[in-house]
Amino acid sequence: MTTATTSQSDNPPVLLVTGPSGGGRSTAIRALEDIGFEVIDNLPLSLLPRLLSGPATRPLALGIDVRNRDFGTNALIEAIDSVTQSQGDATQVLYLEADADTLIRRYSETRRRHPLAPAGPPLVGITAETDLLIPIRARADVLIDTTAMTPHDLKAEVERLFAPQNATLGVSVQSFSYKRGLPRGLDMVLDCRFLRNPHWDEALRAKDGRAPEVDAYVAADPRFDGFFARVKALLDLQLPAHKDEGRSHLAIGFGCTGGQHRSVAMAERVAASLAKDGWQVSKRHREMERRDGR
Repeated sequence: MTTATTSQSDNPPVLLVTGPSGGGRSTAIRALEDIGFEVIDNLPLSLLPRLLSGPATRPLALGIDVRNRDFGTNALIEAIDSVTQSQGDATQVLYLEADADTLIRRYSETRRRHPLAPAGPPLVGITAETDLLIPIRARADVLIDTTAMTPHDLKAEVERLFAPQNATLGVSVQSFSYKRGLPRGLDMVLDCRFLRNPHWDEALRAKDGRAPEVDAYVAADPRFDGFFARVKALLDLQLPAHKDEGRSHLAIGFGCTGGQHRSVAMAERVAASLAKDGWQVSKRHREMERRDGR
């Protein structure tokens, strides 16, 4: 994947977001809107010059794919050249893709028809669209393969690449099960498996670390207070430094065996402490999401 570059132009950034249908473009567009981009999706390419001729004070993200009314490979390449010429190095092309099996699965899950094969199987449209977009992919400044990504992963990656340099540092605190592997995109991983395990208490087994009784059980471990204090001291040192370096997002993961008790309790406590200190914090409990079908 190519890393996004910082514009040296006086113009606000213009990001053209494209890629095959089902590759994650809509998720990326929503993430860009959340971090302050003005978003316009499926604007006819013929209207681009008029749009860019007006005054702009915010970064602009334009979603473009085969559903655009006047979409065509040559037309999109001409649009890229035109935008680059008028906006200079403020222009970038973000291309999102996934392998064919993943695209087929996503179409199967949503039961949507592929825009290039409305009456046929999705693979026909996927193959045609992939071939159509080869020249566009070659022009991409930033390429993200979403094959193994969840929407949460993709949102975090877009934030990491494109959030404004002066934005408040966003901190994502996550819990996970080591049995299912590490979540993508973590910057820091801490192991909670040495703490006493509520799984072995039948009254607590079916609950998770968000329950007060489970949290109290984990916190009663004689090593918990020292662990929490050291983790908090480490974050108190690192977060301001990361913010000063211009980072927009930091992901911290807490893992345990099943991802339901110890890691969840620790993540909840750390997230609450950081939020109390004024940091912008989001929480994610991966195994809870899978259990709840989200």
